[in-house]
Amino acid sequence: MQSDGRERSRHSAATVPGSVSGATPLSAVSCKIPVKVVPGSSRTVIAGWLGDTLRVRVAAPPERGKANAAVEALLNKTLGLARGGARIVSGSTSQRKIVQITGLSELEFRQKLSDAGV
Repeated sequence: MQSDGRERSRHSAATVPGSVSGATPLSAVSCKIPVKVVPGSSRTVIAGWLGDTLRVRVAAPPERGKANAAVEALLNKTLGLARGGARIVSGSTSQRKIVQITGLSELEFRQKLSDAGV
């Protein structure tokens, strides 16, 4: 009887009316960017590209997540995203991080940085 219940719930979840198999909702567009953070700098700026890695300098010290918060805030402001649009998903205690940008494709991300003079 349990297998029947599981079977029905799996079937009903898989068939959503109006959905296209493999389609991604527009709000789910995102990209992951490698970032090298230099905390404790004299100013908070996006310093440019180091190969495929974005280099970011932040004035905040590397303690209790202050530098991470500064990186996220700087990227949100520069890219015109809402709070939470840029989020560190890997490397929270390292200088090298992976930042997920929600709402922009990688091409749009690079274009906005280019428009901002980076």
